[in-house]
Order: sequence, then structure tokens, then C-alpha cells
Amino acid sequence: MQIRPPRRRRSVLYVPATNEKALGKIASLDCDAVVIDLEDSVAPLQKQAARERMQDFFAGREKDGREMVIRINALSGEWGADDLLAARTCRPDAILLPKVETARDILEANDLLDDRDARPSLSLWAMIETPRAMLNIGAIAALGRDRGARLSCLVAGTNDLVKETGILATPDRRYLTPWLLQMVLAARAGSLDVLDGVSNDFSDLDAFAAECTEARNMGFDGKTLIHPAQIGSANVAFSPSEKQVAEALAIRAAFALPENADRGAISLDGKMVERLHLEQAERLLARADLQ
Repeated sequence: MQIRPPRRRRSVLYVPATNEKALGKIASLDCDAVVIDLEDSVAPLQKQAARERMQDFFAGREKDGREMVIRINALSGEWGADDLLAARTCRPDAILLPKVETARDILEANDLLDDRDARPSLSLWAMIETPRAMLNIGAIAALGRDRGARLSCLVAGTNDLVKETGILATPDRRYLTPWLLQMVLAARAGSLDVLDGVSNDFSDLDAFAAECTEARNMGFDGKTLIHPAQIGSANVAFSPSEKQVAEALAIRAAFALPENADRGAISLDGKMVERLHLEQAERLLARADLQ
């Protein structure tokens, strides 16, 4: 089985494909990934123009190691199939599928890509933003263990979940939290990354930082953003602390000693440390870019 290389996805910024000024600023931003958006932020009459501007942007950009993703319109709608084929020609790292509700939605997109000889490295991300998606999330996430399905990341569509269910969107997200935790659980079962949804009030950075901390504590790998002002708080919240990095390095060094090569558990600083802690340490170091 092919193992995907770990990617840092602390801060993932949506940029409308129609916003030429925002597209021009991408290279100067410190976000880990960018989603060029053809869906929600683009009006119906601008869909074709957005697709063309996206293609011009990718044709002219210099690669900087940043993960580049394209969010298309739903494949069930009138723009989705053309978006998918246009996105493929741009050679992004991933394509984000909105309104995913069943595992079949992922497989259909994958089949379209395979029919067009898409690169094996092109991955799919899935928006989880409807009640039906929540009911089917286990089967959707299970595709993460099938490398042929290309699925690598789940993205919480919290605004749509609020709209579709009618729950109250409180500042503490108390009514959303059970579903957010369910997304994290499903993602881990499928060996996927999972990103928290956007925070709409980009003027209140203290509240945003608190929301990032909450998402990190729930197990999310990062957060989707709607404004560059949110990048710094997300990067801080989803980066391991110096203490965590030091502990992870110590665990890795201890298990690397010849006398511990075949041991399942060792004593380190007065604590029992098992191989599962070594796996956790390796994941943390990958997030800290210290592989």
C-alpha cells in the first residue's frame, strides 16, 4: 500500500477564482494551503469567467511548495463536470468536492479523473456539509484506506450544516460540536486529514484564535479560512508547542537506541512509553516539519 507523505494543513485559505487582487497576493501569504474556489464565492453568471481566470492563474504561477487545491461545483449540477475537467488541466495538488453525501460521489469523481488519465498524485478532498453526509460519513471516510479512491482529506462545511439542519449557531458551537467530533473520528478511521470549518467573523481575531484552539483540542489538523488575517492564529494553534516537540524528539531518540529496537515499551523520564507513543510522536514531528 502506498503511504501518503504527511502535509501541514494548519491554515487553508479560500480564495475566489474571480478575485484577481486576492489571487495576486497568494504568493506573499503564510498559509499552508490555498483553495481556489469556483463554488460558493462565485455567482452563477461568473462561473465560466471564474474557470478561465483559474486556468490563467495556474498557468502563470511559480510553484512555491504550497499545497494548491481547487474547489469545483457539485458534479450533480450544471457546472461541476466542466469544472472537474478544467481543474485537472491546472495540475493542482487536490480537488475539493462540495456537497459530498455518499461514497459513490467520491468514486464517480475518481472515475472521471481516471478516464482522463489524471496524475496518480492528484488527490480528492470532500466537503462534509449536509445531514446525509453526516449519516454516511463512515462509508465516505473508509475510502481513505483505498488509495485508488484518491481521498485524502475531509473538510467541515459548518455554514451549510447550520443552514441545512436549522440548529442555532452559538459562539461556542455547542450544537455543532457532536458532528465535528464525529468527523474527526471518521477521518481517523479512514487515515484522513480533517479540517475545521470557517469562522465568518474575521474581525474578531481573539474569538477566532479560541475557535482554533478548540478545534485543535478536538483533533482537527487545521482550519479553513476566509481572510488572510486569520492565517497567523491558525498556524499558531495547530503547530505543536516547543515542549511537545521536545518530548516527541526524546521518544524517537529513545526507541532508536539499539537496546530498545525490539522492545514494545520502555521507561523514559519515569514514565512507561509504548510503540503507540512513538507513532504519536512521529505524527507530531511531521506536523512540526521535523520528519
